[in-house]
Amino acid sequence: MAGTALVAGASGIVGGATAALLAAEGWTVHGLARRPTGQEGVLPVVADLQDAAGVAAALARIRPEVVFVTTWLRQESEAENIRVNAAMVRNLLDGLRPAGSLRHVALVTGLKHYLGPFEAYGKGALPQTPFREEQGRLDVENFYYAQEDEVFAAATRDGFGWSVLRPHTVIGKAVGNAMNMGSTLAVYATLCREMGRPFRFPGSAAQWNGLTDMTDARLLARHLLWAATTPAAHDEAFNVVNGDIFRWSWMWGRIAGWFGLEPAPFDGTVRPLEEQMAEDAPVWRRIAEREGLAEAELGRLASPWHTDADLGRPIEVVTDMGKSRRLGFTAYQATDEAFFDLFGRLRADRLIP
Repeated sequence: MAGTALVAGASGIVGGATAALLAAEGWTVHGLARRPTGQEGVLPVVADLQDAAGVAAALARIRPEVVFVTTWLRQESEAENIRVNAAMVRNLLDGLRPAGSLRHVALVTGLKHYLGPFEAYGKGALPQTPFREEQGRLDVENFYYAQEDEVFAAATRDGFGWSVLRPHTVIGKAVGNAMNMGSTLAVYATLCREMGRPFRFPGSAAQWNGLTDMTDARLLARHLLWAATTPAAHDEAFNVVNGDIFRWSWMWGRIAGWFGLEPAPFDGTVRPLEEQMAEDAPVWRRIAEREGLAEAELGRLASPWHTDADLGRPIEVVTDMGKSRRLGFTAYQATDEAFFDLFGRLRADRLIP
């Protein structure tokens, strides 16, 4: 059942994958971004979600039935995260209200719903793993909750259905994205190979030894579409992960092998990538110029701070998918193959050598 959709954040990892799937499925797709990337089959909408008047003007002639909210902006504090990101959702939904066309809004948040915001990440009293959707909100300020509240309020007022999707760390392709572990590890591995440095796991012993999972952006896109078009899934929140679990002690070797590296032994010491890669921008530029790569700016491909936050957690993080399975979503993606496919696409697009 194809229709008209708007993807807010179409230039990002999740938004780009969602827009591509919708276009392939025959939807009319409008892709909203501050700087659209010219994606095939996607009609660009240029807007800054912080500008309410600008958003309203940009959306004046668009009548989407389904909206996918896949974007956020990181701020210096959680209070600012709440203020800015709640306003972005509110401006988007207010801008679409005059058309009266909305029947469903899908919001992408994540496991910080259970883990807390970056300021209190993985600290204090946390729900038992595996995380399940019925576990309530933490007693802490969190911009995810503020985003949800904007969607819930608009849904009650305007009469559309909603879904909230909570992925774990997302594997996917986007340039200039603030949270991109796959590209970050690809760049890190390339730098280690170039400079003869050990390919060292940067995170905690809890992550090295414990079980975890991840989310492929393409699988998340399929879940977003399923939740938006399956009546039994409406007005529900869902965890979304690939369906396998692994330990980084195994995955690190798999990633090293793809790049022709030997993984360095892990001695339990946390060695953040933000420190390891702090002086690497000139090296990356030299590699890019020598190899004719499409992106010479290290900061456009790698986000060490975010990878450090995920790999440095002091607790095991595993996510339950039972709710989706019981309602009929059965898609699966092997996580090592998701990494390998991403690395192959980065190489094919001349983003890594």
